Amino acid sequence: MIAFIKEHIWAILLVLNYAIAILAVVIIVLKNINPTKTLSYIIVLVFFPFIGLLIYYLFGQEYRKNKIFSRKHVLNQTTIKAVNDGLGLDDEEIKETNNRLNGKVNLVRLLYSNKNSPLTLHNKVDVLVNGDEKFKKLIKDLKGAKHHIHLEYYVVLEGRLWDEILGVLCEKASKGVKIRLVYDDVGSKLSLKTKQRLSSCKIEYYPFMPVFFSRFSGKMNYRNHRKIAVIDGKIAYVGGINIADEYVNGYNTIFWRDTHLRLKGESVKSLQIHFFTTWCFVSKQNIKIQPSYFPKVKRNGYTAVQIAASGPDTNWAYIMEAVFTAITTAQDYVYITTPYFVPNDQMLMALQVASKSGIEVKLIIPKKSDSWVVKHASNSYLSHLMDAGVEVYRYTKGFIHAKTMVVDDVFSTVGTSNMDYRSFNINFEVNAFIYNKEKSVSLKQQFFNDLKCAEKLEPKKWANRPKFEKIKESYCRLWAPLI
Repeated sequence: MIAFIKEHIWAILLVLNYAIAILAVVIIVLKNINPTKTLSYIIVLVFFPFIGLLIYYLFGQEYRKNKIFSRKHVLNQTTIKAVNDGLGLDDEEIKETNNRLNGKVNLVRLLYSNKNSPLTLHNKVDVLVNGDEKFKKLIKDLKGAKHHIHLEYYVVLEGRLWDEILGVLCEKASKGVKIRLVYDDVGSKLSLKTKQRLSSCKIEYYPFMPVFFSRFSGKMNYRNHRKIAVIDGKIAYVGGINIADEYVNGYNTIFWRDTHLRLKGESVKSLQIHFFTTWCFVSKQNIKIQPSYFPKVKRNGYTAVQIAASGPDTNWAYIMEAVFTAITTAQDYVYITTPYFVPNDQMLMALQVASKSGIEVKLIIPKKSDSWVVKHASNSYLSHLMDAGVEVYRYTKGFIHAKTMVVDDVFSTVGTSNMDYRSFNINFEVNAFIYNKEKSVSLKQQFFNDLKCAEKLEPKKWANRPKFEKIKESYCRLWAPLI
C-alpha cells in the first residue's frame, strides 16, 4: 500500500486537489456572488492545481456576509449615539441645503442611509498636495496635542519619517497625552525594537488582523487600507498618504504625487467614530467612550462634508455606490485620478455611459505601476473607455498615488479608496465627500496641473500596441476580481 502511494503520489494528490476544488466550486456557486468573480475563482481552481486551492483559501472568504466585524458595541454607546444625533440633519434641513449642494442631494441621501455618514455643514478643509506638505502640518499638530492622538494607517514603515513621528509621540505620551495606534499587519513592518519603544513610551498599539501561519486563511484578503489621524477630536487627516519615507519627496528618489485632507469641524467627529470602531475590534476592549473625545467645535465657515467608510463591517459598498451615483448624475464633467484602475462592470459602464452622454470624462493613472499584474489588468480596460470617448492620461513624472474625483465644480472626494475591486468590495476604506465649489475648483486645478506631467493615450496608437502586451493584459484581467 505504501509502495503504491509512493509510486502514484502525484496522481493521488491531483485527484485529491480536484475533489476539493469541485467542492469549492459548489460552495462558490451557491454564494451567488458576482458572476465575473465566480468565474475567476472557477478558472483558477480548474486550471491551476494546488495554487488555485491556495488562492481560494487565502482570498475566497466573504466576511461581509459572515459578519465577524461587529461595530455594535461602539455604535450602541450613549456617547456615540449622542454625537450622531447631534450631527444628523432631518429631511427638511437637507432640502433647505439643496441649493448650496447644487443638486447633489441624492448623493447626500444615499450616504445618509448609512447612519454613520451624516452630512456635516460646518468644516474647514485644507487640501494637502504630497507628503511633504501633509507631514509638515501633521507633525506640527501632533506636537500641539493636549488630550489624545489616534492614528490608523495601512502602511507604517520604519525610516526617517517614522523616527521623527515616533519621537514626537513618545514626547507627548510622557506629558500625559493618550496615544493609540492601529497599523495593518500586511501593509506595515514594525521591528521588535520599535514595538518595545512604543510599549516603553506607554503608547497603545495593535496590528489589524495579524497574519500568522496558523491563522492565515482569508485574513490576508481583508486589509485595513485607511489612513486616519485624529488629534484632540478637533483636527483630522484623511487621504492617500501613508507613513513611510517613499511618500515624502525629500526622502524619496522617485517623485511621489499624492493628495490628503486636513479637516477641522464637525466631520472630525465622524472620523473619530470610525477610529473607535476599528480600535475596539483590534484591541478586543469594550472601552467606554467618553464625551471628552468629541469636544465642541467652532463653526468656521460653511463646507459640507460627509465621511463615508466601507468594508466587510458595512452592509453595503457605500463608497462604490457614492462614486457610481456621482458619475451617473454628472452634468458637465468627471475628473478621476487613481493609482489602481481595475473597475467592476458597474463602474466601467457608468464611465462609458457618462462619456457617451456628452459628459467630459478624464482619467489619470500611472504610466509606471508598483504592481505588474494591476498595471496590465488596468491596461485591458483602457480601449473600452477610449472607444466611448473617455480621455485617458498616464502620469509620467513619477508615481501618482492620489485617489480623487471632481464633478461639475461642486462635488469632490479624497480618500483611501482606489477605483478597483479590492477597494470597493474587500478592503476597509474611508473617503471624505465634499460639497463645496471652492474646494472642488481647487482639486480641479490640481488635476490640470497633473495633466501637464501626463501623456494622453491616442486610441489608434493604443490599439496597435504589441500583441504580446495584449496577451499579458488579457491574462492579468482574469485575475481582476481577485487582486
